[in-house]
Amino acid sequence: MFVYLVRHGMAKSSGEDPERGLTAGGEKDIEKIGASLKKRGLAVDNIFHSPKKRASQTAHIISDYLSHDGGSFIQPELSDGLLPEDDPEQWADRLEDMDCDTMLVGHLPYVGILTSLLRCGDEYNGVEDFSPGTVVCLERAGESYELRWKIAPGRS
Repeated sequence: MFVYLVRHGMAKSSGEDPERGLTAGGEKDIEKIGASLKKRGLAVDNIFHSPKKRASQTAHIISDYLSHDGGSFIQPELSDGLLPEDDPEQWADRLEDMDCDTMLVGHLPYVGILTSLLRCGDEYNGVEDFSPGTVVCLERAGESYELRWKIAPGRS
């Protein structure tokens, strides 16, 4: 089972957009990430995102890329437990009961903390750097997860 942890793309300031949607550059970065994921042949069964606009936009853009070429459409789903200050144990526990490839789109510090929890069993041990638009691929390996790859805008 693979888990893909994604930080939303670059967001507007709250002064520019109170809902903090993606900037034009953030949308372009996520489109490039989506194209890179498609080129890798990435397939997921589920995409879950936080309720924030920037995470929803990121999930939908990626879904558009992963759903083309005759594949079934992957409808991103709103989920609890993915906000910046949420407890990562919620999703760690959910993933234990899942056996399908899943993408989670969220925020800092959450995605970094969840990555550490899944890889090391410790929320604050070896936190990955998640610039906007970063995707980390983890593969379940027994009780923990192993880092398979990581891409970020400009480095995909």
